[in-house]
Amino acid sequence: MVEAKIIDGKAFAADLRSSVAEQVRQLKASDNLTPGLAVVLVGEDSASEIYVRNKNKMTLEAGMRSFEHNLPADTSQKELLTLIEGLNNDPEIHGILVQLPLPSQINEQNVLTKIDPSKDVDGFHVFNAGKLATGSDGLIPCTPLGCLMMIKDQLGDDIAGKNALVIGRSNIVGKPMAALLLRENCTVTIAHSKTVDLPAEIRRADILVAAVGRAQMVKGDWVKEGAVVIDVGMNRLPIDKEGESKLCGDVDFDEVKQIAGAITPVPGGVGPMTIACLLQNTVNAACAQNNLEIPKI
Repeated sequence: MVEAKIIDGKAFAADLRSSVAEQVRQLKASDNLTPGLAVVLVGEDSASEIYVRNKNKMTLEAGMRSFEHNLPADTSQKELLTLIEGLNNDPEIHGILVQLPLPSQINEQNVLTKIDPSKDVDGFHVFNAGKLATGSDGLIPCTPLGCLMMIKDQLGDDIAGKNALVIGRSNIVGKPMAALLLRENCTVTIAHSKTVDLPAEIRRADILVAAVGRAQMVKGDWVKEGAVVIDVGMNRLPIDKEGESKLCGDVDFDEVKQIAGAITPVPGGVGPMTIACLLQNTVNAACAQNNLEIPKI
């Protein structure tokens, strides 16, 4: 049996970042416009700090301006909202990202809804969520956007009529992923913890996006032969005999790669695409705010 094609998210993301850098170069030359991204981090979560540091590094590498705001963990909601208001009103900043999760004294939804929707490069504002749900153009959440790009790279731009299954119904991945696939005229099912006979649902799927947060849950005999499998999960396995704790996805990679047509690894699959799509969203936002044509990707 032929094993699945391993989708190289690192290489795919590198190509997209290269395209973004070229778009930025052209904007500077033709319109004297340099896209600017503001990233706000509250507290000292180590994983978030690494993620934010990578975002800032890649923003600068793409030729854009990076504005870092690192706030102490005891920052009040009022203080954070005041900062966001200032970023909303700053014409040099075209994209705003508030790193989640936030400390317990801050209501995440209150914060996300205060970001100017035109600068909401995470695509989490209810205005952008509504646009996506109704098929209108807006800023799309980065992880689902990256997943869709990799799916279309495997199956071609026309994926109409394909059976697509999304495991997970979060506002960050599951729901927007389903909306994107529906916009592409796929036949879409959203599965979750209450789904009856999940393996049977998965076996019907030409496209499977796993975003449920359960380590290696999807087994090989659950998957349709030749399916494109996108694993959004990022889980850490228990420490093994060698004293190591490895990362894994929601899909049992070793089993599923024997059945699927293409599959993303963890790590090195979806993760790199999230930051690359964030950069693309920032360019798109800068163009929209200046009444310029949105780049085609």
